[in-house]
Amino acid sequence: MAYEFDGKKYEQASAHQKEWGARLISELELKGDECVLDLGCGDGSLSVQIAELLPKGSVLGIDASQGMIDAALPKARENLHFSLLDINDLNFVEQFDVVFSNATLHWVKDHAKLIQNVRRSLRPNGRVRFNFGGDGNCSNFFTVIREAMTMASYAEYFSAFQWPWYMPGVDEYSALANSAGFRSVNVWGENADRYFPDINTMVRWIDQPSLVPLLPFIPKEKQSTFRDFVINRMIEETLESDGRCFETFRRINLLAQI
Repeated sequence: MAYEFDGKKYEQASAHQKEWGARLISELELKGDECVLDLGCGDGSLSVQIAELLPKGSVLGIDASQGMIDAALPKARENLHFSLLDINDLNFVEQFDVVFSNATLHWVKDHAKLIQNVRRSLRPNGRVRFNFGGDGNCSNFFTVIREAMTMASYAEYFSAFQWPWYMPGVDEYSALANSAGFRSVNVWGENADRYFPDINTMVRWIDQPSLVPLLPFIPKEKQSTFRDFVINRMIEETLESDGRCFETFRRINLLAQI
């Protein structure tokens, strides 16, 4: 299932995602002529950084959210293009030298299908570089929303709710990636725990993207009270004496080559 995000709000609420992505890009060691696919490009900020390293190459950023693509399109240029496309519907064949994704793929449930589609999209000697949420990620937020979803005021609305995130452990993802037929595979975990500098910064992250999958299940007249409960409980769980708010961010990294 694809979710609709507010790309402009995400631009203001994704500082740590952009920090991780900038580091990943610096590790790609691009030669400058590659064709790169950015899976879940969001507002396009990281796609721009990649394109700047490719004077003789190109980047295609895809996202399933029209709001994200709307925020990305003004950043397009001669060697940078954006397209509305669900990652689950990838159908490229040997078109890319690098497939890159940062802080997105925990929104994709079927990674066996994903990895096969990504492998098919790569040219000979092509590379994959992923970073996404893994086991233990967002432990405070998930504890709070599970509490909220089981409250008497809201439980009935989540009777058909399916957990939207896939956050595996290293061993699970290593087995999955190694079964895909890559020539080399490296999977590792990462503790990227973060302090939000203040409550307002954390609230922006809660609103975009974290609460997006939940609010449509609740009647509109109850959405604000649900949101307020989650925010207040998150403040209780994460606020430090210096005004910062702590959350766990645990990552899965994949580097593979065909």
